[in-house]
Amino acid sequence: MTTHVVIMAGGVGSRLFPVSTPEHPKQFIDLLGSGKTLIQLTYERFRAVSRDIHFWVVTSAAYTGFVREQLPDIPADQILAEPEARNTAPCIAYACWKIKQKFPDANIVITPADAYVPDAESFAVTIRTALDFTAASDAIVCIGIAPDSPHTGYGYIHAPAEVGRVVKVAAFKEKPSVEVAQAYLKHGGYWWNAGIFVWNVGTIEKELRNNAPQICGIMDELAPNLYGAGETEALRELFPRCEKISIDYAVMEKSSEVYALAADWAWSDLGSFESIEKITGRDPRKNL
Repeated sequence: MTTHVVIMAGGVGSRLFPVSTPEHPKQFIDLLGSGKTLIQLTYERFRAVSRDIHFWVVTSAAYTGFVREQLPDIPADQILAEPEARNTAPCIAYACWKIKQKFPDANIVITPADAYVPDAESFAVTIRTALDFTAASDAIVCIGIAPDSPHTGYGYIHAPAEVGRVVKVAAFKEKPSVEVAQAYLKHGGYWWNAGIFVWNVGTIEKELRNNAPQICGIMDELAPNLYGAGETEALRELFPRCEKISIDYAVMEKSSEVYALAADWAWSDLGSFESIEKITGRDPRKNL
């Protein structure tokens, strides 16, 4: 099988305004003072998984210039420009339909562009384990992070998981109240949902056809134009018709083939100034 990583990079990072703005959102900024932007750190982290990975970026049409500048090794036809934001299910469907046309044996990781993961080696072990599992099954594997606090800004995965072991998911839980999050930690078996999903291309096509047929109909209509001169125009016409829905609601909460792989490496979605200051020791607003 071929291995593919799809980096979702279309968000505006509104929780970090005015550091992150619609004109220059957080994934394209060096928020950690590392000399590299968040999307560059994500790309490098996955390079540690395998040197044979095909990388794709799905982003807003307004941000393709940032992607080309910051990730110049990614081929132009693997930078996918959404004409408008329709949440993650259409974004993922577009990428997977494009991948399957040239790589029908693809094994795929979907990842946000803007997470903090300092331990690249442990991260790579986790991702390889998930890819090995989906290469030999019809499973969807979600990465769960061991919580170190009753965080109310993350969704949770309920699964009887142990670090490094793939198990069936019992339930997905939306962002909880403090009291509910405290109960999760006391009870155990609850993991932060990192928003990283692994599957083979046949699995995700089947799940989308079963659970999001409207989006699949749009993708099937788009398919004859993929990689051709008419792709941009067809996408501009068709993509806005897609139901605006997250992959969590469209597939994860409906599928019977969702598994969790628990990880114990440090992780943050860098979704607040407090989370950035906790890591770097500084408030990025003070540099404005």
